[in-house]
Amino acid sequence: MAPRSRRSKPPATTSSLSSSDPALAPSSSSSSPPSRLRPLSAKAPADASTNILLSLIGFRLLNALTVRTFFQPDEFFQSLEPAWNIAFGEDQGPWITWEWEHQLRSSLHPLIFAAVYSVTDVVARILAFTPASRADLLIAAPGITQAVIAAVGDYYTWKLARYTYGNRIYEHWVTLALTVVSPWHWFCSTRTLSNCLETTITVVALYLWPWDWSSVSRAGSVRTNTLKASLPNLRNCLLLAAFACVLRPTNVIIWIVLASFALHKSTWAERQVLAREALLCGLSVLGVSAVVDRFFYGFWTFPALRFLYFNVFQSLAVFYGRNDWSYYASQGYPLLLTTALPFALVGLYRNLRYPTAANEKASILVQLSRVSLIMPAMLSVITHKEVRFIYPLLPALHILSASPLVQFFLPALASTERRYIPRRLTLIFLLLVNFVIATYTTVFHASGVISVLSYLREQHEIHGNTPQQNQGTALTYGGITAGFLMPCHSTPWRSHLVEPTIHAWALGCEPPVGLTEEEKSTYLDEADQFYDNPNQFLTNNMVGGLRHIPRRPSYLTPPNSPRPPTQKSPPHEWPDYLVFFAQLESTLKSAVRSSTYGECRRIYNTAWHDDWRRRGDVVVWCLDLSEQQAWRHEKQRRALAERERQFDRIIQGFASDSTPSSKTSWTPWSQWTSPFSSSQPSSSWSWPWERRKKRTVFGFEVPAFPEWESSWLGGKKKRGGWLKNFGL
Repeated sequence: MAPRSRRSKPPATTSSLSSSDPALAPSSSSSSPPSRLRPLSAKAPADASTNILLSLIGFRLLNALTVRTFFQPDEFFQSLEPAWNIAFGEDQGPWITWEWEHQLRSSLHPLIFAAVYSVTDVVARILAFTPASRADLLIAAPGITQAVIAAVGDYYTWKLARYTYGNRIYEHWVTLALTVVSPWHWFCSTRTLSNCLETTITVVALYLWPWDWSSVSRAGSVRTNTLKASLPNLRNCLLLAAFACVLRPTNVIIWIVLASFALHKSTWAERQVLAREALLCGLSVLGVSAVVDRFFYGFWTFPALRFLYFNVFQSLAVFYGRNDWSYYASQGYPLLLTTALPFALVGLYRNLRYPTAANEKASILVQLSRVSLIMPAMLSVITHKEVRFIYPLLPALHILSASPLVQFFLPALASTERRYIPRRLTLIFLLLVNFVIATYTTVFHASGVISVLSYLREQHEIHGNTPQQNQGTALTYGGITAGFLMPCHSTPWRSHLVEPTIHAWALGCEPPVGLTEEEKSTYLDEADQFYDNPNQFLTNNMVGGLRHIPRRPSYLTPPNSPRPPTQKSPPHEWPDYLVFFAQLESTLKSAVRSSTYGECRRIYNTAWHDDWRRRGDVVVWCLDLSEQQAWRHEKQRRALAERERQFDRIIQGFASDSTPSSKTSWTPWSQWTSPFSSSQPSSSWSWPWERRKKRTVFGFEVPAFPEWESSWLGGKKKRGGWLKNFGL
């Protein structure tokens, strides 16, 4: 990636956006109110840029290490599972989904994490880590790698905003702030989805894109000079763009739009160079991808074409959900932008309102606006839609949002006038909303499906190394077995189970590949069959059905034959640990009521879910009676501790009510003391029914406390006291 000093853009053109572009005039420096803020420099020093990058890396590392929730199965099954297969081999139990069996995915993305796994494993062995520490390191390593990738994307978003806005300094930093406080970025950017890598590659390529070529105001000599100077950046840009298109073929929409704009405005020589370099860079990346895929799959294949063939022409993507044509407008943009949505809409409107505005930067904001609308419009044609498909547009949308946001909030921050208080409160409210959304989605929502795998690893560490007698006197070491009666791909797999001696199976959801339209209409995958009739499924697809369920866990009885780490096809063996969502609990209690299965763990997952099959806690049943008994004791201990906490809160409430305060006004209850308080003798307190005589004032009962009367009269305590003044 070329440093900032190698860019060919003339510095004199950076200030023209603030005056010549009518779409940007409202937020230019001439229209901004006098600022009390410290002046900012138009050019960030090299050391400042380095500090920003390092700060972003540290921020995203914290982000990655705090993510405790589940988002999409592709985070694991389209990247980490094939990477595990490359690094450790198929006998280690990775789950390879149908996309890899039918060559729909490029192996370039998993290769990154395969290298990470290999290096991490070597480090763990050199440092002699325990199996538990090695597992923790292998689980954290991909997220740490993706955190660095995400930080690079944040950094180049800021650099692109700095180049786009020129001397309008506040827009630079607001773009960076939007990137940092974005709930979607915090929730998604450090996950190992191909869309996250695609987003970073896209924004870096956008920064290197020759925006000058779209200018209509440059002289011929200037065009000739900039053509030669911008050639290295153009090649890097096109190589990155080709890589992004190999990862996600839909990324080509962005570059078709930008190339069309450049070809329309550029000279004939520039068009020739652009076509030549695009062809050379594209073929180079495709050639490397083809060779890598040849070694990965074992034969020549072209995943991009197979991806389009299966998902578009055979409409297999519909098998994973249908969405309305307006999905990206009604749900995609709001989820992606959250509180920045109003400012993004204003930015889009302004820049599309003046599409003919020309300047030395060739209306970069106008081009980004067009890309941000055309890509969702084209993806709306496809029936299956997801927010992450338009994730690469988020950096551009943050840049577009910066100018309206500065125009709205800068006067409130630069002035102490009271009329700007609502805007300041609005800014605080938006930041709090972002914080709450980011915290809930990354720490709480759908966290149980991650935590349950940690529990299974702990149980494997306890039971997995139990010596077993097998065929004579030879001792073998088995492992635990686990079964997941959940919708397919509800949890990560070997990337979080780690140990190959954790023998596991889960319900599958293979699409109807190769079936006719009539067969597709009646096709039910394994998960659908189970939820359609759980009892019938368990009878037909479990070894022994519902009548021959084991009484003891497998780690106490050696298996009759070797078991694979991952069992994909039925019939499934009854496992030591049965994992499911709480909404299925009553159904399974009825189905296996005569077995020894019992609850041995319950883990909070989420307060709500749009899929009824995934509602409730994650429940784990096991066959080990001692574990069930230990869990019952644990629940009793937790319940007792909770009751004690509630009782302590009640006592603290009584104590706080009984403690007099000189700063508060006198109340009739100021002399009440708690019987449990150590600050007062027990004899000084009495229950209300222990008072010998009741007194009333105008029909209302009043407690008669001598101290209370004395404090009012300031004299000697007398029976009746001041009540005699009322004739009582």
